[in-house]
Amino acid sequence: MDQTGTVDNLLTEERVFRPLPQMVRQANLSPQKCEAARKLAADDPLSFWEEAAEELYWFKRWDQVLDDSNPPHYRWFPGAQCNIVYNALDRHIETAAKNRLALIWEGEPGDSRKYTYYELYRAVNRLASALRGLGLSKGEKVVLYLPNLPETVIAMLASAKIGAPHCLVFAGFSAKALRERIRSTGASTVITADGFYRNGRVIALKNVVDEALSGEDSPWVRRVIVVHRANVQANMVEGRDFWYEDLVRHERPQAQTEAMDANDPLFILHTSGATGKPKGVVHSHGGYMVGVNRTFSWVFDIKATDIFWCTADLGWVTGHTGAVYGPLMAGTTTLIYEGHPLYPQADRFWNIVSKYGVTILYTSPTVIRMLKRFGSQYPRRHDLATLRLLGSVGEPISPETWMWFHKHIGRSECPVLDTWWQTETGMFMISPLPVSLLKPGSVGKALPGVEVDVVDREGNPTPAGKGGYLVVTKPWPGMMSALHNDREGYFQDYWKLIPGCYFAGDVARRDEDGYLWIQGRADDVLNIAGHRLGTAELESALVSHPAVAEAAVIGVADPIKGEVAKGFAVLNQTAAPSPALAEELRQHIRRELGPVASVREVVFRDRLPRTRSGKLLRRVLRAEETGQDISQDLGDISALEE
Repeated sequence: MDQTGTVDNLLTEERVFRPLPQMVRQANLSPQKCEAARKLAADDPLSFWEEAAEELYWFKRWDQVLDDSNPPHYRWFPGAQCNIVYNALDRHIETAAKNRLALIWEGEPGDSRKYTYYELYRAVNRLASALRGLGLSKGEKVVLYLPNLPETVIAMLASAKIGAPHCLVFAGFSAKALRERIRSTGASTVITADGFYRNGRVIALKNVVDEALSGEDSPWVRRVIVVHRANVQANMVEGRDFWYEDLVRHERPQAQTEAMDANDPLFILHTSGATGKPKGVVHSHGGYMVGVNRTFSWVFDIKATDIFWCTADLGWVTGHTGAVYGPLMAGTTTLIYEGHPLYPQADRFWNIVSKYGVTILYTSPTVIRMLKRFGSQYPRRHDLATLRLLGSVGEPISPETWMWFHKHIGRSECPVLDTWWQTETGMFMISPLPVSLLKPGSVGKALPGVEVDVVDREGNPTPAGKGGYLVVTKPWPGMMSALHNDREGYFQDYWKLIPGCYFAGDVARRDEDGYLWIQGRADDVLNIAGHRLGTAELESALVSHPAVAEAAVIGVADPIKGEVAKGFAVLNQTAAPSPALAEELRQHIRRELGPVASVREVVFRDRLPRTRSGKLLRRVLRAEETGQDISQDLGDISALEE
C-alpha cells in the first residue's frame, strides 16, 4: 500500500441518461423536493430523521432521536416503543390497503399463491398465536431454515410480532453451517420445510435440520416446526417436531403485537462468510424500520399500484429489506419466487414479469450477467411493458451489463438504479433516484440523510477521480446495532481503521460531478508497477467485450512489475474459447484502460466461484493460482447454475 492509500482510476464512462419527462412529472420525490430534503438533512440531520420517523406508528414516542454519548455504539430513538410488524401489516388493516395484494408467490413447478394485506395479517396472527402457545416468549431466538415460501415471510413477521428475533439461514447451507448459526444465536426454535424445488429437483431440508441437531453436543432446540411443501418424507421427533399446518389450523386470526423498545433486536443475519468466519449482524426494530421505510420508498418511488419483485433469496439482507419489510411498510405488492432463474429455460424471469405485470424489478449483476449469456431473444418473447423501474444490488455493475439491462429489459426507457448498501447498513445508502441523471456503472450520490466520503488511510478526503476507502462519516438509523456476542469485533472490524468513520470495506472514487463509483473490495486492490487498481474496473473492461458474459481478475506475482493481473472469463453462448480470443481480450483491456492495465493472460472458465449469495470469491481463484489448500473454507461456495 502506498503512503496515501489511494487507488488509480483508469475506467472512463461518458454516457449519461436523463430521466424521461413523464418520470419526473409522476415522481413522488420531485427534483425540487429532493434538493429540499438534502438541505434539511445537511443542516439538521436529526430533524430530517425525526420527520421520517413520524411517518410510522409508535406505541410510545422517543425521548431523543439519537443517543450518541457512547460512539460507535449509537442508539436511535431511545425511549420509544414500536414494532416493525405493526407498520408492515397492522396499520394497513385500518386503511384502504386492507384488500390490496400484499404478497404474490410463485413456486418453481408453476404453482402460485396470493395474499391480501388482510389475509397475510391473519396468517401471521395465527402463527404468532401458535408460537406463543408452544411457550415461545419475547427475546427467544428463532432460526428460520427456509426457502422462498409464503410461510417464510409469515414466520419472519410472526416472530417479530411476538418479540422473538429471527435468524434466517439460507436454505442452501449445509448442516454444519446451520448448526453453527443455531449454536451462536442460542435459538430455542427452528422453522423449516420438508423440502423445496430447485432447478427441477427436490431438495430435502428437514433431513439437514435433523443432522444439524444430532450428536452429543447438539444445540439445544426445544421446537422444530415443519412446513409441508414438497411431499418429502420427514422424520418427526415426538414432542419436539410439529407440522406447521397442524399448529395454525385452529388458531384465532387475532394476536397482540408486542411493544418493543426501539433498540430491541429485530433479527440477526450472518454475513456470507466470504472473507472469514460469518458475523452475526444485529438490527433493531426502531432505527431499521425508519431507515428502510424512508430510503426504500424514495429510491423506488413506490406507488400503491406497484408490483415489486426483489429476486434475492429471503436469507440475505436484500431479501429482508427489499422483499419483505420495505415493500410491506410501503403498502405495495411484493413478489417472491421459489426456484432457479434458468428453470425450465432462460426466460423464466421474463415470464414472471409478464405474467404478473411486475412494475419494478430489483436484482443483482450476477443474475443479469447469467441471463445476458443467453442473449436478447428470451426477453423479446415476453411483454415487459409493465416495467417502469429497474434496480441492481449486491456488487458493482459494469457499464456494459448496465446497458444490456437498460436496453433489453427496460426498453431503453426504465431507469436503472444501482444501489449500494450492506448487511451492516440495513437500509439503502447510495443510489440514484428515478429523477436523477444516470451514469452506467455509477451508484450515484449518497441519499439524503446519509453522509459518505472517499478517503485515504489517514482519513483525508481524496481528490475527484482518485480512489480511496469508502466510509460513512455520520450514524444513520438503519445501521446495525451490534455484532451478536462480539462487542469488540464491532469496533475492530468497522470503526478502528478510519477513526470516527464506518469502514465499508470497499474502495471507490468520486467523479467531478460528485457521482460515486465502486472499484472493488479493499482487500482486492491490485498493485501493478506502483499503480493501485480496483478489480471492478479491470473486470468491467473485460466484460465490455461482446464475447464475455462474466469476468474476474486477480493479481499474480511478477518479477519486474511486482504484480500483474490475470483474467478469468465466462463466455456468452455464441462465443467459443480459443488462444486467439484470449489474446484479443488482453489487447481489449489495454485499449479500454491503457498500458498500465497489464494483464498477463486471460483464461476461460465455465463458471466462477461465488458465495451462496452470489458474491465473487477471488480468494478461491488466488488459492488455485498459488496451490493453497482452502478446502476447509469452501462450504459457502455455490455456482448459481446448480
